[in-house]
Amino acid sequence: MSKVMSQKTLAIRLDDDLHARITILARLGGQSVTDAIRDALRAHVDVLAADPTIAAKAAALREQIARDADEQQAAIQALFGTPQPPKTGRPSGSK
Repeated sequence: MSKVMSQKTLAIRLDDDLHARITILARLGGQSVTDAIRDALRAHVDVLAADPTIAAKAAALREQIARDADEQQAAIQALFGTPQPPKTGRPSGSK
């Protein structure tokens, strides 16, 4: 069973020279312009992902995201408090 991947549509603007170059290279490579652009983006993403500078920035971003999430959780807590268990009329700890 193959995994179905969702796809996003992305519109980009290319200057005439770059468009002409990618069109010729795609034709020479026997692929569509879309596939040539997709392959180029994959290669570029792989290069960026292997860059230690980018990895360090990712670690810093991860920490910032965690701080932001903590702040948002604290804000929700301040607004709504801790949910209380339903009252049963029995003393705490009894069954």
